[in-house]
Amino acid sequence: MTVAAEGSPPLREAGARRSPLLQSEAAQGFALISPTFLYALFLLVLPILVVIAHSFWTQDYLTIDHTFTLENYRIALTEPIYRDLLWRSLYISLTVSLLTVALAYPIAYFISFHGGRHKSLWLFLITIPFWTSYLLRVMSWKVILGYNGVLNSGLMGLGIIDEPSTALLYNSSAVIITLTHAWATFAVLPIFVSLEKVDRTLVEAATDLGDGPLRSFLRVTLPLSAPGVISAALIVMIPTVGDYVTPKLVGGKDGVMIANAIQAQFGKASNWPLGAALSVTTMVIVSLMAGATVLVIRALQRLAR
Repeated sequence: MTVAAEGSPPLREAGARRSPLLQSEAAQGFALISPTFLYALFLLVLPILVVIAHSFWTQDYLTIDHTFTLENYRIALTEPIYRDLLWRSLYISLTVSLLTVALAYPIAYFISFHGGRHKSLWLFLITIPFWTSYLLRVMSWKVILGYNGVLNSGLMGLGIIDEPSTALLYNSSAVIITLTHAWATFAVLPIFVSLEKVDRTLVEAATDLGDGPLRSFLRVTLPLSAPGVISAALIVMIPTVGDYVTPKLVGGKDGVMIANAIQAQFGKASNWPLGAALSVTTMVIVSLMAGATVLVIRALQRLAR
């Protein structure tokens, strides 16, 4: 009893010294998110590490040689077929991003500034196409752009063309059109959120100071909504580089992208190391391109001011 009584004050003092740290908001917040964060980190980082490790190995049919080599990266960066597919994929991705943002911004602007009490209804209507499968939406564009499709039939009915055109489908343009439609809503939402945060009094002040609608938009609304534009561009650009379903269905031989080559290496070719090297190379280049896009948009934002 004496020992416990003598030892209890130091224990209470140590607990008192630790309790402020344990009871701080930062510690409680970290304790709350750490399991989820570690779980997400495990699911994200581990597959990437596995892919990176495979990219430095070689494979002979079903046998993987774990000897370190850079041969896969040499093939990925120097072989004309992979280089051309990568540049085509970057071109399609960047074009889709620009078209999607250009089409989504007016819609988001209308909903934010002129939607009134029906904003939620407008946003609800925009999401309706996503009630159907992505494959069904891609196949619908295949029907629209096909040789005997809706577009060709309409053009022939109007007398614009005499026979169905074969230039509408199975090329890069068909992939761009399909991806632009598929990712339009993903661009509308972040731009709308950014426009909702624009202080309307600043727009009114610019008008009172003599700015017209266009000048007020370029000097006030557009710069303040730039974060939404950046988010929309990245949300569209990054996934479209890795899309292989759309090029396979509507791209034909002229619309094949790097993701189709990666899928082939992991599938029929059974060359996982080369597929991993192509994946890592694409990931690094897309990351650099995304960073460059952010810097360009911010530079344009500063110039607009």
